[in-house]
Amino acid sequence: MLTSRSQGRNARQVMENVKVYIRGWIGYFYVADMKRILQSWNEWLRRRMRMYIWKQWMKPRTKVQNLRKLGVAEGQAYQWGNTRLGYWRIAGSAILHRSITNEKLAQAGYYDFPAQYERLRQLHLNG
Repeated sequence: MLTSRSQGRNARQVMENVKVYIRGWIGYFYVADMKRILQSWNEWLRRRMRMYIWKQWMKPRTKVQNLRKLGVAEGQAYQWGNTRLGYWRIAGSAILHRSITNEKLAQAGYYDFPAQYERLRQLHLNG
């Protein structure tokens, strides 16, 4: 699996591999009307990348430090950094949505494939 958490690669490498795969997939299937499907996949993949990043932080101390760097209040950072909730549950939490925003994922190399799909689709319909 492209986003397997046990590969030992950093999140940027994973995002790049996913980007290559999805670009090819969209290039092949862009003629089909699949906007809603791509939006739901995009949400899932963003959550998956947040989970990947959370797991890489490993230790509670590192999680707290990184949450603080991302602008989370000290008390909340301590509480969430030391939580025993699972990775997937944390990835869907409001705290990671506020700290690891969609914009920060994009800066790290996350590929917004629904936007690319829309561009290809418009080119196809107009030309």
